Amino acid sequence: MNRLRLLRRLALLLFICPLPALAAKDTYYAVGAAQVDITPDYAIWLNGYAARQNESEGVDQRIYAQALAIGRGKNNLALLLTVDNVGVPAAVREEVAARLARKAGLRSERFVLCSTHAHTAPMLSNSIPNIFGRDLPPAEQERINRYTRELINKLEQAALAALKARQPATLAWGQTRAGFAANRRTAGGPVDHDVPVLVARDKSGRIRALLASYACHCTTLGHTPNRICGDWAGYAREYLERDHPGAVVLVAIGCGADANPQPRVGLELAQQHGRTLADAINPLLQQPLKPLHQKLSCQARAIALPFDTLPSRAEWMTRAQSNNQYIAYHAKKNLARLDRGEPLPTQLPYLVQTWNFGRELGMVFLTGEVVVDYSLRLKRECDPSRLWVIAYANDVPCYIPSKRIWHEGGYEGGYAMIYFDRPTRLAEGTEELIISTTHELLPREFDAAR
Repeated sequence: MNRLRLLRRLALLLFICPLPALAAKDTYYAVGAAQVDITPDYAIWLNGYAARQNESEGVDQRIYAQALAIGRGKNNLALLLTVDNVGVPAAVREEVAARLARKAGLRSERFVLCSTHAHTAPMLSNSIPNIFGRDLPPAEQERINRYTRELINKLEQAALAALKARQPATLAWGQTRAGFAANRRTAGGPVDHDVPVLVARDKSGRIRALLASYACHCTTLGHTPNRICGDWAGYAREYLERDHPGAVVLVAIGCGADANPQPRVGLELAQQHGRTLADAINPLLQQPLKPLHQKLSCQARAIALPFDTLPSRAEWMTRAQSNNQYIAYHAKKNLARLDRGEPLPTQLPYLVQTWNFGRELGMVFLTGEVVVDYSLRLKRECDPSRLWVIAYANDVPCYIPSKRIWHEGGYEGGYAMIYFDRPTRLAEGTEELIISTTHELLPREFDAAR
């Protein structure tokens, strides 16, 4: 009799609350978000364009750093920073990471710093150091060094504020698309138009934070006017925050090293592309997204990418006589190193990082200006419905060409290394090293073949 009564009660429960609804119980993570204004109140060189002739001449849009903190406890806490800048160097990332380790117990593999690659943001110390093909006057260089110190402090400030703001929130994610990125090497060439989005909502359903990325250069504005701005990424953030009051919006960049926004150039077009991205994301937020329930695990591995054969002293001497000021400047700096007895590097330090919410979502963070072939390949070799690839993460030491682009050559294939002050291009096997490391860090469950 008791057993029959139990079965009847179970049948009634299933009728009132079917199994799918029982399985849909929300999972709450400890989530905090914050942002800090990083706009300098003084003139400073902007990075990204060699054609610039002087320091900045005003502000078209204020720029920011944002932080998203997830979890509590030394082994569960993770934090992601985004910053309006062409490329934050590894030394800045490591200083911020060290401070957060001391003050919050945050482990390095659980910390990511992503640059928007805006070409209308201040230059940082040792970021694309040969971009102007000459040494800057000491007073102008000191303003760059000053801003770098200030940025480190503000990145720490944003991170600590996000940690302090942690409250229960659900996490869910989805993907939409935007079409303004175009391959800048080959008309009609490969691009990645996916726009992945992660949303944190409080218990009332209000959006507290939103992370999105798109694989495209922030170069809509060109090098004139020489004014501070976040480009399309900054405007996408601005419009989404306006559409969702109280939300902190973080924008990162995918593998868009060989993609430019089209059309360009101009402030109105940067605003247009920002609106395009916001208009793609807003309808997605009205739809049911994929909820996350599983624990966030984080992995990172530092590897070394070999350089190709280094030039001989005789080759450096020939280049030093070049009529191209950038080639000559680069060569003279390397000759000076050799004269001081300094060995030229034969490898580039490189960090591959992954975050995964169990089997539900895998996030890949790749260092440098990574070309589109990487994200397209990873989406073929892993389950694309559960994979998110972000580049310009933790350091922007140079372009990272695929094997295809390495053989094609050109700017992304090797020529740009003179601006980053690297001795030569990377070796042919670069793509295989990065892809194989990524597969080793991601759980096997993300393999498309499984």
